[in-house]
Amino acid sequence: HVQLVESGGGSVQAGGSLTLSCVVSASNDYCLGWVRLAPGKEIEGVAAIDSDGHTNYRDSVKGRFTISKDNAKNTLYLQMDSLKPEDSAMYYCAADRSACYSGYIAPGDFAYWGQGTQVTVS
Repeated sequence: HVQLVESGGGSVQAGGSLTLSCVVSASNDYCLGWVRLAPGKEIEGVAAIDSDGHTNYRDSVKGRFTISKDNAKNTLYLQMDSLKPEDSAMYYCAADRSACYSGYIAPGDFAYWGQGTQVTVS
């Protein structure tokens, strides 16, 4: 059973930075990703990283967000810089063996989700 536990959310002013962390109890061959949900908006895939370390980002965060993982620590990260108010959302880390195959970051492709951590940018 895969478990994911996020941390690192909070409130920040526009232009600021936050780093989200997610401890993942899964083997290193899983596709890992970050997904966000804001009130009144559709759920969005933000970034993903496959077992080989290849990354993928939604266009609106490219150049501002960086996804990475530390296999030794079983931890997934999302470094968020130059934050904008429209980045405000509940952020979830997610895992699945095959979610990275499509080349898209489709939230519905992830079988396992964390409980979420809130990011608020004002």
